[in-house]
Amino acid sequence: MKPYQKVEIAECHEPLVEISEQFDRVTPHPYAKLGAPYGEKSPFFVRAGILDRLIQADAELQKIRPGWKIQIFDAYRPVAVQQFMVDYTLTELVNANGLQLETLSETQREEFQQQVYQFWAMPNLNSATPPPHSTGAAIDITLIGQNGNVIDMGSEIDEISERSFPNHFPPDSEYGQHRKILLNAMTAAGFKQHWNEWWHFSYGDQIWAWLTNQADSSAHAIAKYGRV
Repeated sequence: MKPYQKVEIAECHEPLVEISEQFDRVTPHPYAKLGAPYGEKSPFFVRAGILDRLIQADAELQKIRPGWKIQIFDAYRPVAVQQFMVDYTLTELVNANGLQLETLSETQREEFQQQVYQFWAMPNLNSATPPPHSTGAAIDITLIGQNGNVIDMGSEIDEISERSFPNHFPPDSEYGQHRKILLNAMTAAGFKQHWNEWWHFSYGDQIWAWLTNQADSSAHAIAKYGRV
């Protein structure tokens, strides 16, 4: 169990709502294109409170970089999709290393799984330890410049490497500055950033609560979201 999964969860009964068209969305969605089982929902749903804060973040972005936009890569992710993508990522990582999943030793498989779980939450149906994206409280995003092109952040979303760590590049470098703009806009709206992923932000989930408590020892934040 990861430390943040020990944070208490309180039901808030917030509905899932579709992200409004003021935000650019990555289409066709890469996970859906692979065949990930989204069912009746799309990847572009979040809790209602998350959408409100996303709109706040967009307003903050306009102060920092007028004309720039937040692009939504991924948001709501059913546990079945989480399992699908973890399995897919594990297979891709193993193959990229010139190996085959079915011929791995137990030790090799565990080592590859640990690499995957640095970036992907473990799929499970336990209501006390849900994957953040499966609660509708987490989003994966990037930025689009005034010219309509995606801003270069130094690594692709979902890249399994140290380049994906938020502080991998010097703060005064081009990539560091771009990531800082994204971070400033999102944190101004109350979001917290995942420690391994420059693109992942959340509000109200276990990761958010755990990071809030780590930053302030007097805080007693708990996770608040609907158990989707």
